[in-house]
Amino acid sequence: MIVHFYTRPGCHLCEEARLMLKLVQEDVSFEINEVNIEEDDALHEKYMLMIPVVEFENEIIQYGQIDYVTILDALLT
Repeated sequence: MIVHFYTRPGCHLCEEARLMLKLVQEDVSFEINEVNIEEDDALHEKYMLMIPVVEFENEIIQYGQIDYVTILDALLT
């Protein structure tokens, strides 16, 4: 399983979300594909007000405040 994690440098919420994803990884095996939206104009325009964004199987699971239960539930269903 691959979870796409859209972020940007210097984003405090992104740092918290990264830690939350690593906590979920302790219970569910998946790979984190971290994408810096500042390296892609289209992604920057799409996600600049939403980051961090967690996406799985082409669906946004959660953005902004990321929590353990929401991510875990999405990966287990």
